[in-house]
Amino acid sequence: MKYRFGEKLRSVRERRGLTLKQVATAVGVTESQISQIERSKVMPAVDTLLDIAGYLNLDLVHLFDDFRKEHPVHVVKADERPRYEADGTVYELLSQSEEGEHGIEAYYLTVSPGSRQGSSEYGHIGKEMGIVLEGSAELSCGGRSYPLEVGDSVSFSSDVPHILKNAGDKPLKAFWVVTPPKGLRP
Repeated sequence: MKYRFGEKLRSVRERRGLTLKQVATAVGVTESQISQIERSKVMPAVDTLLDIAGYLNLDLVHLFDDFRKEHPVHVVKADERPRYEADGTVYELLSQSEEGEHGIEAYYLTVSPGSRQGSSEYGHIGKEMGIVLEGSAELSCGGRSYPLEVGDSVSFSSDVPHILKNAGDKPLKAFWVVTPPKGLRP
């Protein structure tokens, strides 16, 4: 069994001087079931587990604290951002979470005047969203063009061919998010 909290139940029951029979009677199950739960031989139904914990006056946080998953936090220092440059666009990786369909990656883009990123011929699986921080842009997506100015944001299905072009004479700076991660690497 994956979760083994039976020993905690037994320890609390014994410290309180209670018998298997007392707990079983109070909860409405057999002594054998309580014994099997305490020995991690069976997994009780949630309501049975709650009844046992309630009768033993056992804090559920204590019961499950061994099973808390660690949720990692990834910090990328500004001067340590991975950078990738291609065709007049600098991609600075701000963050990347897990791989796969639930993963996400975020970039700080700097697109030189006259440059563009993307393809008019193909897209890729997923979704994208971005916001223009400086400069002006034109997003071509699915045969239509969308002018974007400072503060404008956009989101779209990235399986449609798309191009983000710097439409001005100054560098275009944007915050861009892609899911699932494409894995652009320096």
